[in-house]
Amino acid sequence: MSHFEITYGVDGYTASKVPAGQTLAIELDATTSPLLFGCRTGVCGTCLVEVQEGLENLPPPDAEEKELLEVLTDHPRARLACQIQVSSALRLKPLASS
Repeated sequence: MSHFEITYGVDGYTASKVPAGQTLAIELDATTSPLLFGCRTGVCGTCLVEVQEGLENLPPPDAEEKELLEVLTDHPRARLACQIQVSSALRLKPLASS
């Protein structure tokens, strides 16, 4: 099984290796998460992140995630971390909603 390195733009937190196909919410629940999570289902927006590297390798957000992103921010690289299914290496940074 392939694993991909996920790095976070959060001081004091190192990269983690995440199995391909796993959602970040599952991985970050199993560790001390550098990202905040609320509902873990993509309806609260707590885990809003900027995908600094690897966005081109992610599928586009589904209709529900896209709708919430449109409400939360106009940032072009924004995603909900709990909805990201890992398929490549990523660099993420927490993003405050605007």
